[in-house]
Amino acid sequence: MSTKKMIGFTKVDLPHGWMGNMSAFPIKYGNKIWKTSEALFQALRFEDEEIIELIRNEKSPMSAKMKAKKHKAKMILEPRSEQDLENMRLVIDLKLAQHPELARKLLITGDAYIYENIEKRNSVSSRFWGAMFKDNEMIGENWLGKILMEKRDQLI
Repeated sequence: MSTKKMIGFTKVDLPHGWMGNMSAFPIKYGNKIWKTSEALFQALRFEDEEIIELIRNEKSPMSAKMKAKKHKAKMILEPRSEQDLENMRLVIDLKLAQHPELARKLLITGDAYIYENIEKRNSVSSRFWGAMFKDNEMIGENWLGKILMEKRDQLI
């Protein structure tokens, strides 16, 4: 990796945790309020209104994610697909537009490389959305970080 500044984020209560989908920033979408970007992102994988409402009404982002996993067979798109990436872009756009303080914080990161640090997790999904360093090399596709950097560039 280059000597560029790196910003890794993990838990919501740690520095830069607001970047993650588990952070508690409600989003309005479709005339409804979603408690977190994670809940909205998971719900966008379905068209069954009952499942969507089950996900939306979960109290925590992790339980929303688990509810979506429980109904995986009824997803209308493939996780980690091009449509999934577009849905994540939409969710991040909404989060930044509805919480201008987060857009300002994102701009403050300058040209730093942003990544969701998955050191403690090592699933296929984690390696798709995030990354980790091993032997001074980044492992993972880091799509969430790439989308955040893409949105930061659009804000400039």
